[in-house]
Amino acid sequence: MRNISEIKEVFQPYGGIMKTSQLTKEKIYYKELMSLLQNGVIEKLRTGYYQLVDNDNISEAFTVTHMFPDGILCMDTALRHYGYIDRTPAEWHIAVNKYSGRTRFKIDYPFIKPYFVAPDILELGLCEQEIDGNKVRMYDKERVICDCLRYRNKMDKELFNKAIQSYVVDTSKNISRLMKYAGSLRCVKLVKDLIGVWL
Repeated sequence: MRNISEIKEVFQPYGGIMKTSQLTKEKIYYKELMSLLQNGVIEKLRTGYYQLVDNDNISEAFTVTHMFPDGILCMDTALRHYGYIDRTPAEWHIAVNKYSGRTRFKIDYPFIKPYFVAPDILELGLCEQEIDGNKVRMYDKERVICDCLRYRNKMDKELFNKAIQSYVVDTSKNISRLMKYAGSLRCVKLVKDLIGVWL
């Protein structure tokens, strides 16, 4: 049985998260895997995914980006990052291709709220941001605001109003980009009705 430092060396090239197939490749089989879980050296994220507990980077953002490299942080998660809302979401809001399998988002930790988006608009407004020192894929401010308008009936009303008001007073907002996205996302009227009055 390998000691903790040896296990850390095995996990290190994989960013602290390994799939069952990778563990097998590294000759960590069932018996050793169970021992590592029982001793708290690693934890199960979901079926087939394990994370080193004694990891230097224990940020949830790190876990999310490694578990869902195809995902794009959106809605409440992005609103919080941009300072448009004060409340830290209980879940990570992630946009993914609408043809993605549903079951992979049913994990014990961290909590994930997926948004299934059509492929032709999935990467509209995609940019790179940083959370806890981790580079993440996230929608820019204008895409997030368009999505808030599109999903307004599913949002907490207070959060929605706070997000819109915060965008309106944001000196770095880009109205021409907002209108361009609104055209692609078919929400031009909503932008004019709910944001235009404040500009």
